[in-house]
Amino acid sequence: MKQQSRGLISLWNTYTEKHPNLAQFLMFFLLSNGVTVLQIVVMPLFKSLFGKTTLVDTSFQVLQLGSNFDGSPYFVFDYAAGALSAGGGGGLAYFLAVQLSIAIAQIINFFAQRNITFKSNSNIWKAAFWYILAYIVISIGAAALQGLYKAPIYDLLMNTWGMGSAGETTADVITMIINSAISFWVFFPIFKIIFKQQPKEDGELLDR
Repeated sequence: MKQQSRGLISLWNTYTEKHPNLAQFLMFFLLSNGVTVLQIVVMPLFKSLFGKTTLVDTSFQVLQLGSNFDGSPYFVFDYAAGALSAGGGGGLAYFLAVQLSIAIAQIINFFAQRNITFKSNSNIWKAAFWYILAYIVISIGAAALQGLYKAPIYDLLMNTWGMGSAGETTADVITMIINSAISFWVFFPIFKIIFKQQPKEDGELLDR
């Protein structure tokens, strides 16, 4: 087993030397999918926890951007009061469940991508600042786009197809995957910029 592991590591190192950019992208892809799976596992736990509180009946609808086709206001973060199963938007409970799940996944993703994928030795605080800024901007953009597909997906699975709670869970997973896919393609070029390897004067890389 150890010999096989060493062989795979050696093969990967050889591949990385020959194709550094592609190897970097593949590692980024694997780690990103890993944190997405983590997010899918953690989110239902938070949703169940907050779902037992009065936060479900607390509306969270902020950052209005115009109106929907039916004339109702279009919110970037649109979580109307009431449980999804009752026709509501999950309220503040759903919003917190989603955002906490994403935050945990992205914190892990930050360190994993920095240390494993990009092997960065640049200033971690500067990288963290730009990462958080990018995370906020991307989260707002992804939330705005979510307004276009979230309601139709939940309505299709829960009502049209009559899947009930199973449809709600499936819709949760689908919306998280879509959100993660958006983040994936946006974050890679950002990571290429903020996660750098800074050479010393003698040409060697300095770890910080």
